[in-house]
Amino acid sequence: MDLRKLKTLIDLVSESHVSELEITEAEGKVRIVKAVAGMVAALPVAAPPAVPAAPVAAPPLAALNAGQEQAAPPVQEKGFVVKSPMVGTFYCAASPGAAPFVQVGSQVKKGDTLCIIEAMKILNEIECEKAGTVVKVLGENGQAVEYGQPLFVIE
Repeated sequence: MDLRKLKTLIDLVSESHVSELEITEAEGKVRIVKAVAGMVAALPVAAPPAVPAAPVAAPPLAALNAGQEQAAPPVQEKGFVVKSPMVGTFYCAASPGAAPFVQVGSQVKKGDTLCIIEAMKILNEIECEKAGTVVKVLGENGQAVEYGQPLFVIE
């Protein structure tokens, strides 16, 4: 779908009383959903959206607060933590059948490639910033990663 056409559709949805729009073309499907406070998001659709059978009641505020108290604080990793510099898809190897760049126990030096993060169809090699031994691989192959998410621990 043409980017100009997509932008026009987003503008039309945001200015109208329509809350959701789904369009199917030869190139694929696009679903535009108007969020709360007039925000609009365009989502590529892979499968039909699931429709809840009945409205879901919000849990009481006391239950939400109780869940926060029971949640454990994030564990601080020992050693140097390599974090994701971007949002994208984590790949531990250059191709699906290839050996991973590094594994637990691998000796690395500054500048070695640790993994690849694909963002917007661009493959970005993530290089090691410090020499040492890989003690943990926190990213999972083919899974989405967020900005600042820990990927490796190096000692």
